[in-house]
This record gives sequence, structure tokens and C-alpha cells, in this order.
Amino acid sequence: MSTNILNNKHDKTLQPAFGLWRQYLPETAAHGFNAKTKAQALKWQAATRQALAKTIGFSGKDGSALNPTLLESVDRGDYVREKLVIQTAENVSMPLYLLLPKAAKRPLPVVLAFHGHGYGVKDIVGLWEDGEERYTPEGYHKDFAVALCKAGFAVAAPEISCFGERQTDFSYLKTSIGQEEPTSCAHAAMLAFHLGGSVVGMRVRDGVRLVDYLETRPELDSQRLGAMGISGGGMHTFFSTCLDERIKACVISGYYSTFQDSILAMSHCACNFVPGLGQFGEMYDLAGMIAPRPFLVESGSYDPIFPRRAVERSIALAEAVYGVFDASGQIYTDYFEGRHQISGRKAYDFLKASLA
Repeated sequence: MSTNILNNKHDKTLQPAFGLWRQYLPETAAHGFNAKTKAQALKWQAATRQALAKTIGFSGKDGSALNPTLLESVDRGDYVREKLVIQTAENVSMPLYLLLPKAAKRPLPVVLAFHGHGYGVKDIVGLWEDGEERYTPEGYHKDFAVALCKAGFAVAAPEISCFGERQTDFSYLKTSIGQEEPTSCAHAAMLAFHLGGSVVGMRVRDGVRLVDYLETRPELDSQRLGAMGISGGGMHTFFSTCLDERIKACVISGYYSTFQDSILAMSHCACNFVPGLGQFGEMYDLAGMIAPRPFLVESGSYDPIFPRRAVERSIALAEAVYGVFDASGQIYTDYFEGRHQISGRKAYDFLKASLA
């Protein structure tokens, strides 16, 4: 008697993910971290940084002028908030806010503040989505750019590609062909994939150009440069720190984990994905490109999309990588009780000490 395999719900080989997971072997990844000595680790780091930049795409500078334009300057009492726009590539502009504490000694240490999903950069600089001023921290971002400024840092907070003012206008779909609008993230990701890159690459490029701009401001000490981000901003922080050595320390909130247990295990925005990223192993392998620079990971006990167990395991494996660089003790954690949100309990003091 023959059996119809299509009616056998228990045959896992019918499921596409089953076969794909059998190919998920970070321990044998071509660019995974396998160094045994510091010399080998440094050689791996240099080669892998180049390979990662090529894989995420859009990382080469095209020679475009920054063309910074000041749009407004708002006095918020103990700090000034500037809004500017710069050009990060040909046909690409990026708005950003620069928060400057009045009383802190110049030149100021600087922190890049990368927001996550939501209504955009306004949600971290003390503004409601309609542009009205806000004076009480709100939401999972907790106005952390303002908190950084009040801690004495100049804070550069860009509008990340696909959010806020940087969303694609799909209104033509409704008016001309009756289609629903896709999200800017999903559309940009698919278009970037088609062109051989990724949204990750676009955002890292924008971050590099932002640092280029900050280096032109005499009141800022770009030699004391940090980065901090939550969720999608944590992703931005992670990859930017891997690839831009000018960032001396970073705080990764609600992102650092493992790809296997977070990004690849459940529904996540398409902007998180990079074709071919599997050749670099896991997040703890990529942490080797941050070494020996210090970084702090914030992880909520009830964060459903970046599970605590995976975070702890990935931290332990990253610490082993750091050990090869003779950088033991440079990975810090803030395991707090809560969900997917900024903690800040240790982050601001960590950045003060790291950028002193």
C-alpha cells in the first residue's frame, strides 16, 4: 500500500525551513571567528571587516559633499536642539538632530543615538509625532537621546532610513491601481536586495557620513565617540560599530542575541536581513570586529523578540572571542526586569567611563 507523503503532516522534509536550518552551520562559516592567537584575530578582523562591508552593500563613499543645512535651533533650557539635513550619498539626504548641553565643557564627547521602529527620530529627542515638544520620557525609547544629553554628551540622532521623514511615498498605488501601500522598510529591503545590497548597508553608510559631518564641528570631540541604539537602532549600532572604528564604545539595547534565536526564529522586519550574512557565522563572531572596544548589552527579562537565554549564551561566546584579543572584561551587561525597552540603568555611566 502506498503512502501519500503530501498528507503526512509529520514529515518535516515538507517544510522549507527544515532543509534550510540543516544548512545553518555558523561554526563552519567561511568568515566565522576561529582565531587562536591575538595575531590571528587581528588578521581575521581586518579581512572580515572588508568582506562584511562588501556583503551589506552601499558602503563605499561616492564622493558626495555633505552639504549640511541648519533648519532650526531650539532652546530647551539646559541644552540646545539643532535640526539639520546632510547629504549621505548621491540622491540621498538625511535629517538629524544635534543636542548640545549648555553647561558641559567643550569640546564635547559625542554619542550617536539610533532610534528603533516607531514614528522616527522625534521619539528619542523629546518630540511627539506631530512635532510638539515633550518633557516627560515616553514609550520604549524613553527619550534616551535627551537622557544622554543631560548626562553631558553631545548627541547626534539621525532619522534612520525608512522612518519619519524618510519614508517612501506610495500614494500612487492607491490612486492609480488600487493597491495597498507596502511599508518603507519592506520595499526598501527588497529593492536593496535586488541591487545587491541591504537596508543594513544603507544605514551603516548614513552613519559613517554622519560621523564625517561631526568631525567638522570644532565644539565636538570626535575622538570620544560612542553609539547607542534600541531594537532596529541596536542593529544599526552593532553593525556601525563593527565597521566604523571611529566609534570607541557602544550600547546595544534590545538587539544583541543570536540570529538563530531572534531575527531568524520569528517575524521580524525585512530591514534586519542581509543576503549572505550566514557566511560570517553568528552575532558573537561579528562581535570580534568590535573587539577590543568596550560594549554594553541591555536585555529585558520579558523581551519576546530577543530572548534572554540567547542573549546570555551569545554574550558568553563573545567573551571567549574577546579573550583571544586580550580584551577580557570589556563586554558589559544590563540584565533588567522588563520588556523590549531602553533601560539606561548602566548605559550612561558606562559611556561616560568609556569616553572619558
